[in-house]
Amino acid sequence: MSQTKPYRVSHLDALEAESIFIMREVMAEFERPALLFSGGKDSIVMLRLAEKAFAPARVPFPVMHIDTGHNFAEVLEYRDSRVATLGLNLVVASVQEAIDTGLVRELPDGTRNRIQTPVLLAAQEKYRFDALFGGARRDEEKARAKERMFSFRDEFGQWDPKNQRPELWALYNGRHHPGESIRVFPLSNWTELDVWHYIAKENIPLPSIYYAHDREVVERNGMFYAVNEFIRLRDGETSEVRRVRYRTVGDASQTAAVLSEADTVEKVIDEVAATRITERGATRGDDKVSEAAMEDRKREGYF
Repeated sequence: MSQTKPYRVSHLDALEAESIFIMREVMAEFERPALLFSGGKDSIVMLRLAEKAFAPARVPFPVMHIDTGHNFAEVLEYRDSRVATLGLNLVVASVQEAIDTGLVRELPDGTRNRIQTPVLLAAQEKYRFDALFGGARRDEEKARAKERMFSFRDEFGQWDPKNQRPELWALYNGRHHPGESIRVFPLSNWTELDVWHYIAKENIPLPSIYYAHDREVVERNGMFYAVNEFIRLRDGETSEVRRVRYRTVGDASQTAAVLSEADTVEKVIDEVAATRITERGATRGDDKVSEAAMEDRKREGYF
């Protein structure tokens, strides 16, 4: 008599189920949710989870991109293609427009990550979004690890790490007063390696810059920045063409590439499995300002 094999759920299946459950909870508890979608790998995975959570219906909420104006062309092309394919409602909140209208002032160094926050808060108020899905993961940066799945924000969009609600037994408290909101992080328990394994499992296409390619770069403080309209050579600097890929695709004026020969998903997985430096630590110049750089921005209302 043959024995029935025990039913087992894989690690990725468990993560997927948790994330889908959270997305459905948000749709049940909130009136006007939206998903932050930049065309980066984490938001791409989050969008795939939303597809699966509500299939066969279309994704039932808009996607929003906080556009710094300092974008990698490949990422914008992917964003627009994905939005068109899925028939999504795309909301673009433009930092450049905010500068032109006087909402924010451009910083002396020309970088725009920090001035995204008022633009995000203004867009959230304009469209009355009461919940925003973000693709943050706890392994990215230690300030991220302090945040819960449902992260409460006050009427000013600010985050207080000491005012976090308990989430025992996967019970999520979405209660909020008018003007307050919740940031929701369905990928909190995922790692960078989990994301790449899921991309491989689901055969999800990505912007080409996530894979190794030749690019003109300049080395600054041990990081390789693409030479483009946002990053110019300084006195005494020289550029060179190197084989690189991007682990994260934020503001092009502050996001560096890493030297790599990984031009397939499988090779990227091997590379990520061997690294001991987080993707933000290896590639984001804005997180090198201070140990508390991310936490300071989150207290102001950042993602």
